[in-house]
Amino acid sequence: LLKAYTKLKYMKSQRNISEFILLGLSYDQNIQVFCFVLFLFCYVALLAGNLLILISIQCSPLFHQPMYYFLIHLSLIDICYTSTVTPKLIADLLVERKTISYSNCMLQVFTMHFFGGTEIFILTAMAFDRYAAICKPLHYVSIMNRTRCNLLILAAWAGGAIHAFPLFSTAISLPFCGPNEVDHYFCDIFPLLKVACTDTYITGILVIAFSGMVALVTFIVLFVSYGIILFTLRNLSAEGRRKALSTCWSHITVVILFFGPVIFIYLRPPTTFPEDKIFALFYTIIAPMFNPLIYTLRNSEMKSTMRKVWCQALFSKET
Repeated sequence: LLKAYTKLKYMKSQRNISEFILLGLSYDQNIQVFCFVLFLFCYVALLAGNLLILISIQCSPLFHQPMYYFLIHLSLIDICYTSTVTPKLIADLLVERKTISYSNCMLQVFTMHFFGGTEIFILTAMAFDRYAAICKPLHYVSIMNRTRCNLLILAAWAGGAIHAFPLFSTAISLPFCGPNEVDHYFCDIFPLLKVACTDTYITGILVIAFSGMVALVTFIVLFVSYGIILFTLRNLSAEGRRKALSTCWSHITVVILFFGPVIFIYLRPPTTFPEDKIFALFYTIIAPMFNPLIYTLRNSEMKSTMRKVWCQALFSKET
């Protein structure tokens, strides 16, 4: 971090802008008002849903089960991840001139890719947990002990940092001399490459190789893992198959909602399209908002636990 801060001070002398103008989602005032109401509702629902999951699992025996232990971290990451973008987006929908300082823009680049990368690896850990539970049921307890779960969580956070630092370093090394209009609603690496006053083609290719390929390889690993899991389900009883399918389809839905738009944006020639802003909404707002619904509505154990925890809380409050 100290090295990055020193580099940031050095690069400050290589640019003549102190802020960026974000062009946002639309110029239409009516659309902006509609989006303000919609995204405010989505953000409140996201915070409430994920906090509900966090508290319910923390206060129940489910906390000691690996799948729900990972779900706690996924909910925490979802809150942090969307909070790097959504509050700024909501506030900007109420103002005509949408600006962000250079330092906050660079911070947004880092936090977006840090929490986004961490979420990718958490989803991978959750897929490994389901693989162990369904394909290796006799050894599941020894495979997914708490020490290994902690190591997987630590590896996920470390992986997010390793993923984010090169992209952050790339962003702060770009020279900006004008214009300073970023055609997006947040600071991301490809829109910034477009306004840098230097040839960024090679840099864009490196971003694809590092960011896009990470998403693609992880998605393929997850796809193969769930394929093996679904194949193994043939050997289970009807009740076991139904319960396992319910859990797996929840995970698969989350993976598709998150990875589809990410792969579309980051695994292609380094350029930007107007549609990118719409696709980005899926992994910055929509997928994190739907995660609590997906993991609770399709999970009878989670719904039962939430009822017990909150009924006990209300009962103890009344008495």
